[in-house]
Amino acid sequence: MKFVRWLLGRIILFFNFVFTPRSKKRPAEEQQQLDAQTANMALYQFHACPFCVKVRRAIKRNGLKIQTRDAKNNDTYRQELAEQGGKVKVPCLRIEQDQQVRWLYESSDIVAYLDDLAA
Repeated sequence: MKFVRWLLGRIILFFNFVFTPRSKKRPAEEQQQLDAQTANMALYQFHACPFCVKVRRAIKRNGLKIQTRDAKNNDTYRQELAEQGGKVKVPCLRIEQDQQVRWLYESSDIVAYLDDLAA
């Protein structure tokens, strides 16, 4: 079973590489404002997770700069996700605004949030 999951993960990564979406082009000033809004965001993810790939594609498609954190291979990020986010579940978007931190789970919710932000 572990081999099947590994193989499927590699297939997903291959197709993601081949069919990478293009980033949205914006005027420089508008892109700088968006970069400032996303500067305090981080995506906790597993590299080959299909739902994480979905969110990373939305980030790329919208031309956003959001730090990705590998919660599978980095114990520090995994511990942050468990202690501060409440559970080790990916994808999870950490949003820090006005001295408050919000943890957004579920890939569809994250994609909708990012699409609204980039609109």
